[in-house]
Amino acid sequence: MEGMQAYGAGKAGGAFDPVTFFQQPHTVLRIVSWLFSIVIFGCIANEGYINKPNEVEEFCIFNRNHNACNYGVCMGSLAFLCCLGFLALDVYFPQISSVKDRKKAVLADAGVSAFWSFMWFVGFCFLANQWQVAKSEDNPLNEGGDAARAAITFAFFSIFTWGAQALFSLERLKNVSFEEEYNKLFPSQPHPPMI
Repeated sequence: MEGMQAYGAGKAGGAFDPVTFFQQPHTVLRIVSWLFSIVIFGCIANEGYINKPNEVEEFCIFNRNHNACNYGVCMGSLAFLCCLGFLALDVYFPQISSVKDRKKAVLADAGVSAFWSFMWFVGFCFLANQWQVAKSEDNPLNEGGDAARAAITFAFFSIFTWGAQALFSLERLKNVSFEEEYNKLFPSQPHPPMI
């Protein structure tokens, strides 16, 4: 079992190698998802609220539906924090010596990634629908249109980045399960004391 890797980690207690870490596909996807969440959150928070020239109160650019803007900002913020949390777990992962703990981490990663893929699908549908039915007279100066379209586009892309993370996690789960079965079949033999 020398050299076997589970979830991208070799032996527990190994030194952190940043080059190898940033070259792993799940790390790249997690960073891309992190950037997408920043774009979605930033576009809506920065230009998602507008007002007519004769109004003082701002409204959401997505059909004056504050729920649409709140959904985008909330999901972008939470996805941002979730990506950071799982990046930290990925850095810490080589230090986890228990196969069962590794399996729990991989299962959590797969479940959370599938959840976020679904939430971004819902968000994309919701934002696209609200943008489609928005009235042009609500935004006579055509402000924030590019930001709204960018938020919708990156919500669409996020469906696939999070979905791919879930698939990578399921593939890594097979490796962890194999390692667990291997350890059951071939338990490490304690070395006899040297006399």
